[in-house]
Amino acid sequence: MKEYKIVYCGGEGEIVEKKSRFIATVKPVDSEEEASAFIAETKKKYWDARHNCSAFVIGEHNEIQRSSDDGEPAGTAGHPMLDVLLGEGIHNTAVVVTRYFGGTLLGTGGLVRAYSKSVQAGLAASTVLEKKKGFLLAMETDYSGIGKIQYLLGQRGLLITDSQYTDKVTVETLVPQEELVSVKEEITEGTNGKTVFAKEEPVSYAFDGKTPVFF
Repeated sequence: MKEYKIVYCGGEGEIVEKKSRFIATVKPVDSEEEASAFIAETKKKYWDARHNCSAFVIGEHNEIQRSSDDGEPAGTAGHPMLDVLLGEGIHNTAVVVTRYFGGTLLGTGGLVRAYSKSVQAGLAASTVLEKKKGFLLAMETDYSGIGKIQYLLGQRGLLITDSQYTDKVTVETLVPQEELVSVKEEITEGTNGKTVFAKEEPVSYAFDGKTPVFF
């Protein structure tokens, strides 16, 4: 998989349905053990709640998927929560939805909607990034070539992540895996062969705004 969504920074969202409070706590996880520890920790934090339902997905292809209704009617909490994570294309993420009962039964459909909405609220309160596989590409050129490189990168929406101006110009950019060959060909042609590719490092990365994040 060339790119997929991950939770970079977890968050907490809350909704209220017929006086019942639903608090969704979201956290990035890299293993089933880490997810289980997070669920246990959240249950301890909200020990006085009637339910702490959970779901998590782990792996580039969601190889591990788990969910728990934690006492709610079967299929009304954990599985709908898992469906939201899968539907949003989120990977390596766990969520616990804590319910404080408000005295009014919601019914099967009401519970499914409430738990689904809770996860959506939790994700909305989190920082979700698109993780990609690509290359950190460093290029050296003369002052006559830098303008052309900036133009070509701009045309592709590729940001310059670092630059140094000495007797020559060195710039770095992050290139998606599938664009590397064509980017190098365009830059070589555009600068009449005056660009030297000094570094071509495979990386997994995402952008938090315009700030690169490496994994």
